[in-house]
Amino acid sequence: MRILFITTSHNSLSQRAFVELTDRGHEVFVQLAGSEDQMIEAVTQFSPQLIIAPFLKTAIPELIWRSHVCIIVHPGIKGDRGPSSLDWAIMDDETKWGVTLLQADAEMDAGDIWSSQNFVMTKATKSNIYRHEVTQAAIKGLLDVIEKVELGTFIPEPLDYSKKEVKGTLRPTMKQMDRKIDWHETTEVIARKIRAADSNPGVLDTICGEEYYLFGVHEEDRLTGEPGEILAYRDGAICRATGDGAVWITHLKKKGEFKLPATMVLEDTLHRIKEAPLTPFDSYGGQTFREIYYEQKGQVGYLHFNFYNGAMSTDQCMRLKNALVEAKKIDIKVIVLMGGHDFWSNGIHLNTIENAESPADESWGNIHAMDDLVREILLTDSKLIVSAMQGNAGAGGVILALAADYVYARQGIVLNPHYKKMGGLYGSEYWTYLLPKRVGYDKAIELTEECLPISTTTAVSIGLLDESFGQSAQEFCTEIENIANHLSNSSDFDVLLLEKQRNRQADEAYKPLEVYRQEELEKMWVNFYGDDPSYHLARKNFVYKISCIVDSRPLIGSK
Repeated sequence: MRILFITTSHNSLSQRAFVELTDRGHEVFVQLAGSEDQMIEAVTQFSPQLIIAPFLKTAIPELIWRSHVCIIVHPGIKGDRGPSSLDWAIMDDETKWGVTLLQADAEMDAGDIWSSQNFVMTKATKSNIYRHEVTQAAIKGLLDVIEKVELGTFIPEPLDYSKKEVKGTLRPTMKQMDRKIDWHETTEVIARKIRAADSNPGVLDTICGEEYYLFGVHEEDRLTGEPGEILAYRDGAICRATGDGAVWITHLKKKGEFKLPATMVLEDTLHRIKEAPLTPFDSYGGQTFREIYYEQKGQVGYLHFNFYNGAMSTDQCMRLKNALVEAKKIDIKVIVLMGGHDFWSNGIHLNTIENAESPADESWGNIHAMDDLVREILLTDSKLIVSAMQGNAGAGGVILALAADYVYARQGIVLNPHYKKMGGLYGSEYWTYLLPKRVGYDKAIELTEECLPISTTTAVSIGLLDESFGQSAQEFCTEIENIANHLSNSSDFDVLLLEKQRNRQADEAYKPLEVYRQEELEKMWVNFYGDDPSYHLARKNFVYKISCIVDSRPLIGSK
């Protein structure tokens, strides 16, 4: 089927839908929703049989929806309407929610219903629920809709609030006054408010007389103090007292600015605040915030790194590398790199780079730190390394995973193994060694030049991944544990380790790792310090979230 996506941005849901449908043989084009004329022109040019709006903040022009079936993907149960659906569901502590696919009409979110898929809510951020439960339900609904369209006999269900199963309602846009925090409230209530605003728009609050948007909340059950007081800091986050405990806030954003680690934003005001360090190997029985932590089960060590939005700053790369160095000293056989539930990794940290006095210098330091981390994985000769990709990955984050001996991913995550969309960035992380080694030279060039997202199904078929499995993070982690235990207990373990050592020696003899690194960094130096400002402009557009405006004209098409 010839399908056109009209979407405000090609976000995680839109990309997941794109790869799912193209994998099934559909011809899919993506038009970013700029002006009405651009949307109408796209429809005229591609004559779609079906139009889908996976993520749309504006109305589809009447000229389009009157002449084409246009399906809106709404993250709410039947009858739910309004742009703040998921925000209200989290704030109201709903136990069940859903996704409704409805036909575009004159009234927003009030069109006839084509499919409705419900799910159990979790105690997670809005962005986490969106990437997991909402996305899974949306894909199930989309496949249901396409099947109904292809049959040609389905009559969509008009929205009827008199029906018992229609439990939703029209809700207003959530305002900051609805999100406002009283720090005398309980930890649970405050955490829920911040989670309902993550990753956009954040909760507006005052710290030291200045207004900031708050993001990235984690409960703390040991530190206490006067409600609202900053109690401590750790790994870029600050801890603030609540009415009955405390919460960690990882990121802040000033109005008109962009998100940064909280300690970076408050750098000049934290001199009297104590640091509460916690190493990845410290035992801690309660609730707290830690970006990197290690756990051991038998002969397997699990290294978790849950970086906000998958971005990895120079400091984070260095801390993760140091944790890996320490883990390699432990008497175990297998190390599993777990990443985080939301993201595996998206490579270098564009926001901290943009904030630096010299973005070029910080870019250079960040890519060297990423390279050092990848090299540390590659040169592990006494352990088997497993990459367990629970969440989406992009750019150098995909290549980071390939440094392991075995690479597995949760079924349904989206991979973007390319760099060039960031202003022609060449990329490093030894990708010119690792990617062709996995998929062959021709496919490596295709992936990095076409710059399209790929599914786990495609990634397995081309050899990028060893296998994908698990509909949920829990299912995936359970199977990863089985695989890691099997490797550590295998009678062939010593043979596998010897084979790994010999392969590395043969590869090094053919072309040393240092040569790959130097060749890549020569190209990166030009990106960072050369006359062409494309990378710096693209980074600024990305960080300030104006890239969608700049890129509203091109159409992204499947092959």
